[in-house]
Amino acid sequence: MLETSLSQLEQLVSDLVQKNQELAERNAQISAELAQAKDENESLQLSLMEQEEKQGATAARIQALVERASVGAVNA
Repeated sequence: MLETSLSQLEQLVSDLVQKNQELAERNAQISAELAQAKDENESLQLSLMEQEEKQGATAARIQALVERASVGAVNA
């Protein structure tokens, strides 16, 4: 009976070690995916900021053109 219990305990420990290894590998994979997602997110945020700056500059130019056209129409 002691031999059976010891054998079962060895099997359980073996199963736990294997499951721990699988979880460690999955954790490493998820960590790598998270790092990649963070890099992509940062890149997208920088791109968004650049686009917002360009949009702001374009809007200012359009506003200036509209004002010039309005002044020109009034004087005409």
